[in-house]
Amino acid sequence: MPAKSKQTTKSQRYLYSVGWSELDRTFVARAAEFPSLSAHGDSQETALREIKFVVEAVIEDLEQSGEPIPEPIGNRVYSGKLNVRMPKALHRQLAGEAALQGVSLNDWINHKLEK
Repeated sequence: MPAKSKQTTKSQRYLYSVGWSELDRTFVARAAEFPSLSAHGDSQETALREIKFVVEAVIEDLEQSGEPIPEPIGNRVYSGKLNVRMPKALHRQLAGEAALQGVSLNDWINHKLEK
């Protein structure tokens, strides 16, 4: 049996999810960077294989038409900074919790997010 190629296809770099759809009675796979695409399968593996095939075809079409190709989430650079709007009461509550814990509000919110 010939050895499989280790060549990475462009579709392998994207973030995928596969879940059961009770409505469709099948597994549905999606690519986070291509929110309008989905694929179905009788198993998680089949649905994942199908969505990768669809993403690969879409990438080829985008390349041929000169349209931008979404950057994989894993390739994106993040600053670590995030502005979040919240209700004033929640801001007050979190600030109080942080003070009681003896940490900054930023550290307290990070602690809560990590949980």
